Amino acid sequence: MTDNRVALVTGAARGIGAAVAVRLAKEGFAVAVCDLDESACAGTVETIEKDGGTALAVGVDVADSAAASAAVARVAAELGPPVVLVNNAGITRDNLLFKMSDDDWDSVISVHLRGSFLMSRAAQEHMTKAGWGRIVNLSSVSALGNRGQVNYSAAKAGLQGFTKTLAIELGKFGVTANAIAPGFIATEMTAATAARVGVDFEDFKAAAAKEIPVRRVGVPEDIAGTVAFLVSDDASFVSGQVVYVAGGPRA
Repeated sequence: MTDNRVALVTGAARGIGAAVAVRLAKEGFAVAVCDLDESACAGTVETIEKDGGTALAVGVDVADSAAASAAVARVAAELGPPVVLVNNAGITRDNLLFKMSDDDWDSVISVHLRGSFLMSRAAQEHMTKAGWGRIVNLSSVSALGNRGQVNYSAAKAGLQGFTKTLAIELGKFGVTANAIAPGFIATEMTAATAARVGVDFEDFKAAAAKEIPVRRVGVPEDIAGTVAFLVSDDASFVSGQVVYVAGGPRA
């Protein structure tokens, strides 16, 4: 591994992104905690710093080209060139196809796909110069199809193809690219889904757990642990893969 241990995590103010940022800090990385609202990153930064780690809060709209480039440049200037990028930022705008608006479609595709493209394009320059890098994209089991999520499913499936192509293009520079496809993870996002459909969150999780072979829903730390492996030297021969972290196969 390069001596420069700087990681950049998007959507890191809460949920999966926050857990990933905290875990990477424990692995020895200085972590850029990125989110749309810089002030919302304070909690994650505080957690990292309390444990003796180094973190920087960075506000960025990942779907804005200039903002994405500026964010990566700021991280490089203040922490050091990032050699790990975790594209986790995402939103949901769920609805059935015939009810889905243009904006519902565009906003989800823009954050997930355009955002991952822009952040990866900006960060890869530092990785290729270092001759070592790791890109991890957050896909989802919804890539296999999920009622009411045609936009989200399309975005998450697109990220899998994006990941495989990054692996092909960047491999010769010592950079790997992989995707993680979480199943049901208990976060504010899944709590919001439960509220939207009018179901108590605890009941929502219990019903989901019954359909999962390991008989529990996931937690953000499950994803963070997988990220920690994929960005390690132990995973140097793992690239272009999609790892389903879902408690079992999905029919």
